[in-house]
Amino acid sequence: MVRYQVESRGLKDERLLQALLAVPRHLFVPEQYRREAYEDYPLPIGEGQTISQPYIVALMTAVAEVKPGDKVLEIGTGSGYQAAVLNQLTDRVFSIEIRETLAGRAASVLQSLNYTGVRVRWADGYFGWPEEAPFDAILVTCAANHIPPPLFQQLAEGGRLVIPVGSTVFFQTLTLVRKSGGKPVVKQLLDVRFVPMVGEIEKEKR
Repeated sequence: MVRYQVESRGLKDERLLQALLAVPRHLFVPEQYRREAYEDYPLPIGEGQTISQPYIVALMTAVAEVKPGDKVLEIGTGSGYQAAVLNQLTDRVFSIEIRETLAGRAASVLQSLNYTGVRVRWADGYFGWPEEAPFDAILVTCAANHIPPPLFQQLAEGGRLVIPVGSTVFFQTLTLVRKSGGKPVVKQLLDVRFVPMVGEIEKEKR
């Protein structure tokens, strides 16, 4: 089902498709939603958060152009599903979750499924993971009204940052930012709707 949903929308990279098929998505959602785990829509995972629909996970992964050996940072661990998909493509995945309960739960699920290439940190993702920088790719799975400067700074030259940018209340534009010559090259992809980034980024609204 997931393969058809993704492939029928134009994402045909076999490594990506195999990564999606390898991850047991139903084990990353609450038990009451497991029968819906492979449908192409987001599902609640607690604390007002969701697991993104399979197509969006696939699209963000594809746009980030993750290759074997890449160092990848994810902001917004959530259920841990996106991190698991990334770990199918590279063995160096770093994921940050600001909600302690979700961070602990995701780390536990990832460990139980032997995703040893993922490290989960409970922290504010706005600041990234400076001691592990630079990153070849950064995926932000929550909405921001601007690109957090620390994340762009931690992107390697030629690296890709994928982030939903726009209103954190309504809709955003999934945006690809490449670092070229130390400067951002921005490409807008499509309209999306993500839960908002919280923490330091909220202070900047005041």
